[in-house]
Amino acid sequence: MAGCRFGMIRQAWDVSFPAEPKELAGLRRVIRLHLELWGLADTVQDAQLCATELVTNVMEHVGVGTPARLAISMSGSRLRLEVSDPETRALPTTGPVTEEHERGRGLMLVDGVAERWGVVLRGDSKVTWCELATGLRSSIDHVEGPRVAKAEALVGLMRLGSRTEGASGGPLGVAHAEEAAIDVIADLLHWFRAHGCDPDSALDRAQMHFEAELPEAV
Repeated sequence: MAGCRFGMIRQAWDVSFPAEPKELAGLRRVIRLHLELWGLADTVQDAQLCATELVTNVMEHVGVGTPARLAISMSGSRLRLEVSDPETRALPTTGPVTEEHERGRGLMLVDGVAERWGVVLRGDSKVTWCELATGLRSSIDHVEGPRVAKAEALVGLMRLGSRTEGASGGPLGVAHAEEAAIDVIADLLHWFRAHGCDPDSALDRAQMHFEAELPEAV
């Protein structure tokens, strides 16, 4: 398959906050929320780690309470995280870490997790950024997997209005068809997750639609 035929739209977002230890848990939660909505659940832990280290770097080398901003966007197929602060003099660097000299430890963790990172000066602010691999082919692609690919193809056929007539059969044929239908449902749940949708909510809504279309009991 050449790519995601339904195109995931991942709108860039940002949040401002004071660089304080108590803010870190909230930042990690909002990162998880957005990345799961983007169908990038497998990238959550690395993104949380990098954001935590970049914010901690601001606290340690600029000051606790410094006004900061976290921005997350797509850079091609990579996930880009940016943490900005108003200090433009001291630029972050990595270096040898010893018990006596721990400066740069956090950025060494970022360097080990991210594909690349750097620093940009923007007049009255400094932006420390990193980019993480997602496994996508483009910013609107979806996470791959055999079940996701099967469901993507199925949903594509449904979108085109393609229908096939099933052949009637005895109990054995019905049993095989039931297992095949259950397998399709499982594939669709993987598709929901890959596209940032809630599988449990989808099941609940499908059940509601199913029951609403049943004939009323007499």
